[in-house]
Amino acid sequence: MKTRLASSAVALALLAAPLAADAQQAQGRARIGVLSSSSPEREQGYLAAFEQSLRDLGYSEGKNLLVDRRYAAGRFDTLPELAAELVRLKVDILVVTGTPAAHAAKNATPLIPIVTVTAADPVGTGLVTSLARPGGNVTGLTDLAPGVVAKRLELIKEVIPSATRVAVLLNPDNSSNLPQMRLIQEAASALGVSILSVEARRLDDIDRAFATVRAKHAMALLLIADGLLGSNRKRIVELTAKGQLPAIYWRREFVEDGGLMSYGASVVDLYRRAAAYVDKILKGAKPADLPVEQPTKFELVINLKTAKALGLTIPSAVLTRADEVIHP
Repeated sequence: MKTRLASSAVALALLAAPLAADAQQAQGRARIGVLSSSSPEREQGYLAAFEQSLRDLGYSEGKNLLVDRRYAAGRFDTLPELAAELVRLKVDILVVTGTPAAHAAKNATPLIPIVTVTAADPVGTGLVTSLARPGGNVTGLTDLAPGVVAKRLELIKEVIPSATRVAVLLNPDNSSNLPQMRLIQEAASALGVSILSVEARRLDDIDRAFATVRAKHAMALLLIADGLLGSNRKRIVELTAKGQLPAIYWRREFVEDGGLMSYGASVVDLYRRAAAYVDKILKGAKPADLPVEQPTKFELVINLKTAKALGLTIPSAVLTRADEVIHP
């Protein structure tokens, strides 16, 4: 009898979430599911910009908007179930950050509109048919524009002209990383740089990757954008400092935490622009008809305190191009 009662309770609990979701949406509230490849700590500030833009468009969480959030924190194997959870909640739109999260969402539903915020190479990785005509249920923004990855390698050479061997840290489980690696290899040959590829699929791999970088005598490090690496940025910055290794990153928070420099799209701007996609779709637009947009704002951030600790003098030509310089 107790077992039967317990089973009934479990069944009722499982039914409660979908029923509650239906009731809330019946009250005129839009429901958004946020799925991130990264961690809540890393995404908090960016999501705040997204939510502020939604408020500017007339949406207020708890009034006419409900938001369900799921984070993989770099554990891509959890993304399919997290995406499935949001689909079961019958969200109106999925907002996804990171290429792995975008693919997990696309695999989870062919019907619910999906808005990407920071998907790299959405065409090359098969998320959309083309930027101009996405097709299907996926649209949004990409954080990668032509030349950005090569520009990071060029900046390393400007700051460290003697750097003839550069390590590149990437996650091969991230479908956007290998195409970017090919772009780096192409740029390297023109710059006279040899590339050392080091991989990290899990947290435990990061320390081993740095041991390889030291053993192979790389003179600098370039990181390819990835949720696992981003979620463990403080550890990565610690390891570059310990190894006296100059590094360039794709996001400014690495530099704010003590990294040398970063160059990439303004992620805050991408999150703000993502709100407009949500608004258009909630008002009836179809994802297939909304072109995927590339970044329009880029940031070069330099930490002079770190440069001093590494014994580097940043050329004035690089400093004058910086959007922000962190002074000692």
